[in-house]
Amino acid sequence: MNDTPGWTSPGSAPSDGQDGSGIPRPATPADANGSTPQWSKDQPPAGQWTPPAGQTPPPAPGQNWGAPPPNAHWGKPPAAKPGVIPLRPLGMGEILDGSVKTLRTYWRTVLSFSVTVAVISQIASILAERYLVPKTPAISPDATPAEQLEQSVQSAQDSMIGLGPALLVTLMASVVCAALLTVVISRAVLGRPVSLGEAWREARPRLLQLIGLTLLMAAMSAGIMLAGLLPGLLIGGAPGVALILLLGLGATAAAIWLVIRFSLASPALMLERQGVMTSLKRSAKLVQGSWWRIFGITILTQLLIFVFAMIIAIPFAIIAIAVDGDGFSGLLTGSAPSFGWPFLIITGIGGVLTSAVTYPISAGVTVLLYVDQRIRREALDLELARAAGLPGYGPTPGDETVGG
Repeated sequence: MNDTPGWTSPGSAPSDGQDGSGIPRPATPADANGSTPQWSKDQPPAGQWTPPAGQTPPPAPGQNWGAPPPNAHWGKPPAAKPGVIPLRPLGMGEILDGSVKTLRTYWRTVLSFSVTVAVISQIASILAERYLVPKTPAISPDATPAEQLEQSVQSAQDSMIGLGPALLVTLMASVVCAALLTVVISRAVLGRPVSLGEAWREARPRLLQLIGLTLLMAAMSAGIMLAGLLPGLLIGGAPGVALILLLGLGATAAAIWLVIRFSLASPALMLERQGVMTSLKRSAKLVQGSWWRIFGITILTQLLIFVFAMIIAIPFAIIAIAVDGDGFSGLLTGSAPSFGWPFLIITGIGGVLTSAVTYPISAGVTVLLYVDQRIRREALDLELARAAGLPGYGPTPGDETVGG
């Protein structure tokens, strides 16, 4: 027998000694003796329980509980969002959206140095193409396939050597741009604007280390590729070509793995104020267990950037070819076209427009991936909420950067 007083939950069966109304039946001597009690046919109506004033009676069996009380919030509360991202683990769309929001919200600061870097890079590239890169000789139709391949390889090598100074200038300018963008995005996460002067003062002490990190990453990738291609180049012939293809694919995969593993070293160096080697180890620790996710987001970002760059570059290239003399006629006749200053200037303008937008997007994805991994592994969202001065997260620390 259930001696618990009160009412049953909706939809439950009556307990022993209860008639289903939730009120125990009074025991009688007949019940105690085990005989069936004799109830009169004339019984008073069932009692109606009236709740006290201000209270709601429990629902009858089989009825719904009804709507939640006013101002009730079911489930997990929304994450705080003082800046361009919510302070919780991020999805791929939120990372891309945060990069675009940073560019849109702080466009004066971002474009002021991204356009400058893009102009410097394009000027260096134009001058190198005009004065340093040798003209591509026309391939003789009577040449054998081996001779045509050798001529093409030689032309590519000459072009790379001529573009070397321009590539170095572009690399240095990109490093400076990435450093400044890292500072801007770290403040954008907290919802705090930053001027160009403030970003420069914050990033300047770390520039030399960031340049060293970038050169070290480039040297490691080049060393892996050289180690994969060198045996085939030394052997030569058909076996050498087969070995180049086989080891080249393996070297490419190893280089990609290395680049993704150390992809978060740059924001770690800038925001945590670590050394080069410590930043590499920090990136490896943050990427561990999430390599494929970071690889997928990085590849998708670069694919979107490539599509955007083609959308901008193709119209400028068509206009440049049409404006620059015999561009179209040279292409139609099959000879190597000769392009002058109009072609280089028009395509350079298209390159400036493309780079001014793609630099911030690419840097933003890298920094937000770093923030996302620290939120997932180290609960950085709590520190960011305190740094943003949100109520309920403790006193605001003095350091206003993400890595502090």
